[in-house]
Amino acid sequence: MHVVTAKGILSSKNGMNLYRGCSHGCIYCDSRSKCYHIEHAFEDIEVKENAIDLLSYALRHKRKKCMIGTGSMTDPYIPLEMEIRNVRKALQLIEEYGFGFTVITKSDRILRDLDLLQKIHEKTKCVVQMTLTTYDENLCRKIEPNVSTTKERFAALKRLRDTGIPTVVWMTPILPFINDTKENISGILDMCIEAKVYGIICFGMGLTLREGNREYFYKQLDLLFPQLKEKYIQTYGNQYIVESPNSKQLMKLFHQKCSQYGIVHNNEQIFHYLQTFEEKNTTEQLTLWNFNTK
Repeated sequence: MHVVTAKGILSSKNGMNLYRGCSHGCIYCDSRSKCYHIEHAFEDIEVKENAIDLLSYALRHKRKKCMIGTGSMTDPYIPLEMEIRNVRKALQLIEEYGFGFTVITKSDRILRDLDLLQKIHEKTKCVVQMTLTTYDENLCRKIEPNVSTTKERFAALKRLRDTGIPTVVWMTPILPFINDTKENISGILDMCIEAKVYGIICFGMGLTLREGNREYFYKQLDLLFPQLKEKYIQTYGNQYIVESPNSKQLMKLFHQKCSQYGIVHNNEQIFHYLQTFEEKNTTEQLTLWNFNTK
């Protein structure tokens, strides 16, 4: 890790990255792309030493309450978080100032902060977004080696369900010739059904490859799936969007099963839900509670 002093913490859309870089080792990670200008080694985590002070200042001076998000570039629940605790400190501020919160993660370490997530959701809205790409545990350990396995994430989703915190699953990316099968998609969907997720974000059955992440992905294919890199090159060349040959039938299965079980599967609708701040009427709730106990 290395430490930097940041100039700001919230983006124009109220997203934040408390860290830059990641140690999860997912073979397909788009955040490795050169367009994001991470100039240091990706596994050398950049820690913003003044992140919490910047967030405190930003929240105090916000004119309107809103949803605060994190995790779009770097999973905030990397192992380093358990030592530095910047996410927990940020959650304490978000709860104190009455803002909503949403996070994208692949780690069941989020359960450490379940108490604060619940407090935020009692006042406003808290939504946990969890990525699930691979139903098979052995394959998960190959393509997402240093993170909670799918079963561990599934257990976290069920725990969140039981505490009343809504969840959204990112079913992306789906890697052609690796996990683009009916068995895999059905397995993930069955988990989502059991966990009673609010919605599933899916950008199609495939992945994106561009300078930076393409080279890393191909290097990992050589190590884990010999000769598969050549098949990718022959099939897709230098395409940015790499779509599975099974895309149409898998997307049909995805939409049919989501519709059948009442899972939101329109990306725009889910993003609107994630961005919409909702303040609970605590006075009304207390009045109703007092009336019902008489």
